[in-house]
Amino acid sequence: MSKKVLLAFIILFGLYYIFFLSHIPESLILIFKVIPMLLIIILAATPKNLDIKKYQLLIVIGLVFCMVGDYTLQWFLIGLTSFLIGHIFYIFAFSSTNERQVPTWAKIVLLVYGASMAVWIAGTVFSSGEIVLGIAVIAYISVILTMGWTAIRTGSTFATIGALLFISSDSYLAINKFVMPLPFSHEFIMLTYYSAQILIALSISQYSEIRSKVLQ
Repeated sequence: MSKKVLLAFIILFGLYYIFFLSHIPESLILIFKVIPMLLIIILAATPKNLDIKKYQLLIVIGLVFCMVGDYTLQWFLIGLTSFLIGHIFYIFAFSSTNERQVPTWAKIVLLVYGASMAVWIAGTVFSSGEIVLGIAVIAYISVILTMGWTAIRTGSTFATIGALLFISSDSYLAINKFVMPLPFSHEFIMLTYYSAQILIALSISQYSEIRSKVLQ
């Protein structure tokens, strides 16, 4: 299956899950939720003869843990843990590259944003008496911001934009779940989430091209 056809199926199933599923059993909804992720994993694993096998493998493993997180998010802490592990594998993948430095302004933005979100969201959770959950939220915020930080180092625009979309998706989800209801939460969260995962998967080929140019 060509990359374009695979991308078309990912988009088709993703949009179907986001906008057209209703009044069917929860178990079936969850299956349709993970189908786009399964196809994204195939997209990431398909490229062969690349000289970045470690990067590719770590991204694929991260995608698998995120897919598990999709299904287990109904048990929130289990799903959160699975996503956290997925992000750690993304961090390992991105950290294996060193194509560019993180600009000072990007460091400041990520740090200020992370601190603000931790105070706002984790503070709300702590105030409700959920100590363990509050600690888990702080840990997750730290990990996903580190993922964004390391994504910039790859020199891949796909990895960088994908990481930022992931941060946006998770931020919207956390605010909607812990602080206040947000409009079109399902649509925004899933559109940014699937887009992030697609771009992270596509970063494999893009990073391979970057490395090839450096080695020439």
